[in-house]
Amino acid sequence: MSQQKPVVVVTRKLPDAIETRMMELFDARLNHDDHPMEQSELIEAVKTADILVPTVTDRIDSRVLSQANPELRLIANFGTGVDHIDLASARERGITVTNTPGVLTEDTADMTMALILAVPRRLAEGEHVMRSGDWKGWSPTGMLGHRIFGKRLGIVGMGRIGQAVARRARGFGLSVHYHNRNRVHEEIENELEATYWESLDQMLARMDIISVNCPHTPATYHLLSARRLKLIQPNSYIVNTARGEIIDENALTRMLRGKELAGAGLDVFEHEPAVNPKLMELDNAVLLPHMASATIEGRAEMGEKVIINIKTFVDGHVPPDRVLPGEYI
Repeated sequence: MSQQKPVVVVTRKLPDAIETRMMELFDARLNHDDHPMEQSELIEAVKTADILVPTVTDRIDSRVLSQANPELRLIANFGTGVDHIDLASARERGITVTNTPGVLTEDTADMTMALILAVPRRLAEGEHVMRSGDWKGWSPTGMLGHRIFGKRLGIVGMGRIGQAVARRARGFGLSVHYHNRNRVHEEIENELEATYWESLDQMLARMDIISVNCPHTPATYHLLSARRLKLIQPNSYIVNTARGEIIDENALTRMLRGKELAGAGLDVFEHEPAVNPKLMELDNAVLLPHMASATIEGRAEMGEKVIINIKTFVDGHVPPDRVLPGEYI
């Protein structure tokens, strides 16, 4: 890489303070109007970049990387998940990939807990009634939902976010259960008062609320398949703040429409920004625009991590958040 300031191409609009700092440190090429880049634009970006700063909306696949500038040696992802980056292609080309782990844990857990509350208590429906002008006043049977105190919460994925959700859930009187690729340490289980289920199928069949908090990988694509969704009790709820691809969205929509599930709280979607139109029609689904991590503090911390990763790499050292397969959550 040149001894001059490296060319850093940023694919989306970042917080002003982060962009200002990047312009001070690097030859930063910014996306001022914040439009999601098409594949052709990404190809042009990697042709000129020494360092690429993409986000979850950018598909950095082998076709894009095959056109990359030979000097492109770092992809400093603005975000934790790297399922949108072809890691195998990057490795073949000697490109280091970094991410921003940890900074969004509490924000995502907060939103997960908000959905765990919102869906059983019908908050979105109640807000719609108020805005529609149809509210006739309090009624003993009006807007009845279900309490969550004493219910069983099944967490799919007990990484940082899953554990943060468990801590919040305990405060609301939920019984915490979890399924994970590997059982967490006994000390963590004891702290969270969490029950481990080796069988995901068996856990799903016995929970009142399911929270999806695992990363999207080839192994977790449609982890909650049509078959597994059928195992969940009809009076149960499902919440997803991880990745839409983990749930078979068409099957979920059919079950919600048929009242085979009580409700769902979704912040992510399988084909976002496209959302199944039938899902949009449902009263028993609370839908959010991928905003679980959207806090001012979180975005600033993400940007700071990106800058540290770039600066460390440019200085000839191993970036603190270098991605290794299977170790980015």
